[in-house]
Amino acid sequence: MEERLQKILAAAGVASRREAEKYILAGRVKVNGKIVKELGTKVGEKAFILVDGKPIKREKKAYYLFYKPRGVVTTMIDPQGRRTVADFAKDLPERVFPVGRLDYNTEGLLLLTNDGDLAQKLTHPKHEVNKTHRVTVPGLVRQEKLDLLRVGVKLEDGITAPAIVTLIGYDNEKSDTTFDIVIHEGRNRQVRRMCDFIGFPVRQLKRIKLGNLTLQGLKRGGYRILSEDEVNALIKAAAINE
Repeated sequence: MEERLQKILAAAGVASRREAEKYILAGRVKVNGKIVKELGTKVGEKAFILVDGKPIKREKKAYYLFYKPRGVVTTMIDPQGRRTVADFAKDLPERVFPVGRLDYNTEGLLLLTNDGDLAQKLTHPKHEVNKTHRVTVPGLVRQEKLDLLRVGVKLEDGITAPAIVTLIGYDNEKSDTTFDIVIHEGRNRQVRRMCDFIGFPVRQLKRIKLGNLTLQGLKRGGYRILSEDEVNALIKAAAINE
């Protein structure tokens, strides 16, 4: 049975399918000794595949929930020498990669896996997998400002989809407002840019939920294996609108 090369790379935990396509286009992938640059190339089960000169390993699929601390880059390698997700995943038996991104100063829930198919679906906005962020901003945010987020705001890359926004409260001592915002898109720094739009730049940002997964029981920098039921629920959520 033959499969598309980018799908095999994603299943082997090399990268998400989208990233694997970039590897192929950049000439970083060899099949049976020959560089392959054509997307959609199909190869067989016995094909010998190298990425950056190293053979891939077709591993069992693995799923971990990780509590990313602030000051950690959501990549496996950082040219600037900052701490990365890889520093926390180095003891895992499988080679995993993060699904989506949390920026350097954002903490919270991050899925680590070697399942490229699921990763692609979870990060594609058409599947509408909810991501819940807890946001703290300076000052008192009135409901009419939050209503703008609920309707959608115009950013430089287009209007955002309507968000679910729940006011948590105003802290008189710290003079800041905390609210939860649920989005299903995955634009770069989206929540921060949405808050900038309404005039309240983010002071603290934390992803607290992905689908039905939460950070309960996890400490910063910690991770746990997802249960079979949790994985199936994610797969089901990712299949919506297919």
